[in-house]
Amino acid sequence: MTGGKSGGKASGSKSAQSRSSKAGLAFPVGRVHRLLRKGNYAQRVGAGAPVYLAAVLEYLAAEILELAGNAARDNKKT
Repeated sequence: MTGGKSGGKASGSKSAQSRSSKAGLAFPVGRVHRLLRKGNYAQRVGAGAPVYLAAVLEYLAAEILELAGNAARDNKKT
């Protein structure tokens, strides 16, 4: 096999890095990708789709948590 990847670890190999950490997200990109493939949404799911969806979900969750925190703080004052 010419031009293929050689087996074993290379001397300068990096440790595994999740797609969530590559994208700078807290939401699991791998799980979103698996759920997109498992649910019958489309025949094929691109590599960028779960990253984008995880980013949108993380943003919405952060917005809701901020609003809930503000409401809880305001409720405590009265």
